[in-house]
Amino acid sequence: MELTYTKCGDYLLPDLTLPKQTSIGKYGMLLKTYLKTYRPAAYTALLISGRLQEHLAEIDRTAKERIELITARMAAAQNVTESLKANDQMKWVGRMNAIRQSAEETVLAEAVYL
Repeated sequence: MELTYTKCGDYLLPDLTLPKQTSIGKYGMLLKTYLKTYRPAAYTALLISGRLQEHLAEIDRTAKERIELITARMAAAQNVTESLKANDQMKWVGRMNAIRQSAEETVLAEAVYL
């Protein structure tokens, strides 16, 4: 990384810029908190290298995709279909909530809480 400097009076000040901020969602924020609390060396290394936001956004995107994939597969395996939704909405909602929670627990264990 090449640094440039600007002369300000008698001092040379480095021209520092922050990397482009990417938005992170729920899973990225959970990972950030986890890294800060339990893996401070990894958190600091990512922060100093400027890759923290990019890493958090990637994990967030991956976690969301995995949850959707697992939810779809579990719903198909447990026969939670649109016909069940049409016939008994409360049963469908209960089953989908349970499936989504199971999928989220799985993804949190394998992607966020390393």
